[in-house]
Amino acid sequence: MVLAQLKTGEKVRIVAISGGRGLRQKLLLRGLVEGKVARVISNYGPMTVEVDRNIIAIGRGMARRIEVERY
Repeated sequence: MVLAQLKTGEKVRIVAISGGRGLRQKLLLRGLVEGKVARVISNYGPMTVEVDRNIIAIGRGMARRIEVERY
């Protein structure tokens, strides 16, 4: 399952990121790395997620490349 498929309020653990070095670097700088737990704040427009008490907005293209499992 990918991050873009989730509904508001769901908690997940990031399993893998399928993308190039640039995408991985952008997500790393925002705190989205394998093993982190994230909660979906909003699924309308850009994805808004909370990771380590930080709220992060990412585009749908990025969200489709983040594989997750329910937590």
